[in-house]
Amino acid sequence: MPAAANPPAIPPEIAGWFDARGWRIRRHQHDMFEKARAGRHALLVADTGAGKTLAGFLPTLCDFAPSAGPPPADGLHTLYISPLKALAHDVKRNLLTPVEEIGLPIKVEARSGDTPSDRKRRQREKPPHVLLTTPESLSLLLSYPESLTMFAGLKRIVIDEVHAFATGKRGDLLALALTRLHAIAPDAVRAALSATLANPLAFQEWLAPQPPEAEGEIRAADLVLGEPGAEPEVEILLPEEARVPWGGHAATWSIPQLYEELKNNRTTLIFTNTRFLAEYIFQHLWDANEDKLPIGVHHGSLSVEARRKVEGAMARGELRALVATASLDLGVDWGDIDLVIQMGAPKGSSRLLQRIGRANHRLDEPSRALLVPGNRFEFLEAIAAKEAVDAGQRDGESFHPGMLDVLAQHVMACACAGPFHEDALLAEVRTALSYAWLDKEKFARVLSFVENGGYALKAYDKFKRIVRDKTGVWRLSHPQQAARHRINAGIIIDGEFLNVRISAGGGRGGRSLGKVEERFAAQLSPGDTFAFAGTSLEVVSVKDMDVIVRASSKAAMIPSYGGARMPLTTHLADRVRAMLVDRAGWARFPDDVREWLEVQDYRSQMPGPGDVMVETFPHQKRHYAVFYSFIGWNANQSLGMLVTKRMEDRGLQPLGFNANDYCLAVWSLKPIEDPAPLLSPDILTHEFVEWVQGSHLLRRAFREVAVIGGLVERQHPGKRKTGKQVTFSTDLIYDVLRKYEPDHVLLEAAWADARTRMTDIGRLSDLLDNAQQRLRHVALERVSPLAVPIMVLIGRENTPQGSADDELLLEAEGLAGEAMRIDPPAEGD
Repeated sequence: MPAAANPPAIPPEIAGWFDARGWRIRRHQHDMFEKARAGRHALLVADTGAGKTLAGFLPTLCDFAPSAGPPPADGLHTLYISPLKALAHDVKRNLLTPVEEIGLPIKVEARSGDTPSDRKRRQREKPPHVLLTTPESLSLLLSYPESLTMFAGLKRIVIDEVHAFATGKRGDLLALALTRLHAIAPDAVRAALSATLANPLAFQEWLAPQPPEAEGEIRAADLVLGEPGAEPEVEILLPEEARVPWGGHAATWSIPQLYEELKNNRTTLIFTNTRFLAEYIFQHLWDANEDKLPIGVHHGSLSVEARRKVEGAMARGELRALVATASLDLGVDWGDIDLVIQMGAPKGSSRLLQRIGRANHRLDEPSRALLVPGNRFEFLEAIAAKEAVDAGQRDGESFHPGMLDVLAQHVMACACAGPFHEDALLAEVRTALSYAWLDKEKFARVLSFVENGGYALKAYDKFKRIVRDKTGVWRLSHPQQAARHRINAGIIIDGEFLNVRISAGGGRGGRSLGKVEERFAAQLSPGDTFAFAGTSLEVVSVKDMDVIVRASSKAAMIPSYGGARMPLTTHLADRVRAMLVDRAGWARFPDDVREWLEVQDYRSQMPGPGDVMVETFPHQKRHYAVFYSFIGWNANQSLGMLVTKRMEDRGLQPLGFNANDYCLAVWSLKPIEDPAPLLSPDILTHEFVEWVQGSHLLRRAFREVAVIGGLVERQHPGKRKTGKQVTFSTDLIYDVLRKYEPDHVLLEAAWADARTRMTDIGRLSDLLDNAQQRLRHVALERVSPLAVPIMVLIGRENTPQGSADDELLLEAEGLAGEAMRIDPPAEGD
């Protein structure tokens, strides 16, 4: 970075430190300093490597510079909030460098769930000048009476990687914590940092406190745009001799080529989309590691000690490669990484940019990335993501109204800190944009729930957490409630696995066949059939932590999958659809991909932007329908459940379905003559409601909101409940509320969860609306080329992702030959 004259107003000690390193204070860093000095909240959007974190902390460093005057008083000056504990520890390490080299009298500490309890206690009594923490730890801090004095002198709040959590429940929790901080320290200036925002204005409005007295008025933080950096260099890896695979996700075909990349670079960071694939790719690379290169693996299922060990080795430059999941997506500054590799499709341009930014981490030099598609649709998605990055286009999640279970947790935290007046707390909460919609009636319902569990539960003393005295002030019902809240509070609810048990009669489960993910089990209803352990099983019931089944002669209808799935963003899906109808653009694709699209175009049609195309064809004495939706796996999985139920009602005798990000395949004994009735919007008001209520889905959602809202405790002093115990408790309460208080605030919150996070209902609703205007049904005599990637997966659902790629390719040969065959014209044509 070339040295240059630093702008005025920066203390000479700080400017001298930059000069000594051959750096200059960049425009956006100085702009953030000026915003803070003017008392303005600000959102900084700047490329990775632009010094965003330093821009966030620059006003703090300047406040403590000796030439700036007397140092600030002891106590908390700056609060830094990160979505990841690993990022907070990395920022602490990097922040201490200028503090120690300049000799600034700043004490910096981190606080998270891993922090020892004695240090946490000392931090409350004698806080450092800079505290680095997470939304959950901040919420817990605010539940202590000492928080009123601890945060009274707060001057600055820095929120890093704000895009990663502001739009979800963790963002709701943070927004509520910010309202409390605003009430305690109204002059504290907020700064948020991000490299990848599609809609900065929404985040500007979220960041600034909203005036509750001005109805409808929206305040926004200032926007600061970073200096542009070097354009990233993104390439797509293709097989050297073979074709782009038809199916599969792991891209194990690439291992020999990847190993060569590892040998040719100092340090390579390899991202996968699931924990399973991280372990799977790591093992394949290790098997190919003839040179015994130091290679590591990092994901959220590893212990804290294992993750810290790997992070330390990377920071010291001791690893040649690290295979990781989203656990290292954000902000960790390892400047010696030469290359980032993305295994499989990136699922979004912003996520890809975030991951690319882990390479090089210098603004003036390009970051290098290699995309490795697992199949042909993923190749198109990789092209779409690369072109989006080249065009500077971003995608991301939109904001939603604040969730009621998170609000209930916050109310309890406020009560733990001290008594409160209802009207005052409502006014405070409504300064968060996420909860600006909240009215007195809804808030009163939340208070009633926190008070005694609600109408149907208030007779039980265990649910009495707060009381209102004669003066109208709310306070804890007993001091022990504070300790109970603090050991149970949190937003992240770990997923569970359910046992699959053969029915022993009378609703009881007998011998265990194994385990399935709770997300999959939550979608099951009695009578559903699915394949497991090589057998077709029929669901008898889902009870506690067991899926009770019996062997069935009926074919398995519902596919089961392993591993969490990142959703394909709408923006990237639209780009893929646009490529499918851009026939002139096919020339830039490899020969086999171009031929695939050309034969599809000749034999059938292409699903263009806004279209809903359905292909139907016979295959092996069954009738198939492929719905090209491009709405992501979660939404397609939900669509499959709903469509097959509607097909049953119409006597079409569906046998099963399979889904990926791009399409849904359904097969049946009778053909679908007209797909339009299967895609009418009323499916969301009829079949969807029936499905949710009849499945375990709503129960699962209720368990999560009951835990977050504090109705059910996961932990007692010295003892943690098992998942089975928590589920048993929440199921009992769920049944009581469904019967006696169906409008309970937590049932409302559970429905909101079930309709959004678990089923991507918004994207599904848009698809059904489009189908009313732009549905195209193409009846074919045999499978089409575009259908092969989904067809090749049928019957392979229970194989772990990636572990059967070679077999999938062999199976694809027969299907592909049938799909790509061009029949000669009939005589007389």
